[in-house]
Amino acid sequence: MSDGNTDESADVVGVLTQRIEARFDMAMDQLKAAVAAAPTANPDATDVVKWHGLLVEAQSVLERAEDDLLAALQTQPSEVDDPTMGLAHRVNAAVSVRDGRAMVVRWLLDPDAPGKKGLAAERLARLRPRTGPAVQTSAPNRPASTAVPATAWRSARAAR
Repeated sequence: MSDGNTDESADVVGVLTQRIEARFDMAMDQLKAAVAAAPTANPDATDVVKWHGLLVEAQSVLERAEDDLLAALQTQPSEVDDPTMGLAHRVNAAVSVRDGRAMVVRWLLDPDAPGKKGLAAERLARLRPRTGPAVQTSAPNRPASTAVPATAWRSARAAR
């Protein structure tokens, strides 16, 4: 399994890496370093780097699963046993994860992708993490006329 099929699958990662490098006009290692240094400077780059990392991770998991399945198949007689079928299911799940992450990277790289313009894009922008608080986090200053002296509080409590 890990011969031709994985080479084609690894090409998915390679092709997307090339597209990322072309889009941001720098090598992937440089882009990762730039994002690590200033993660909020370019949210698009930050998203792409994050999902590219997840894609590379999923590709590694897939390759290990394929190697495990191949090793199990080489020791099998003509019928495949349940543990080997479990490995086959693990390969299928790893392919699904890898392909899903590849789809996200493709979507992030496509400026004309559905949901990136109009109302959907505005809603998506609202979901992005903010760099600062959305609302005031400290108590507002009270005008001098509304200040209540501490002695007034004490006398009000004593009157009770």
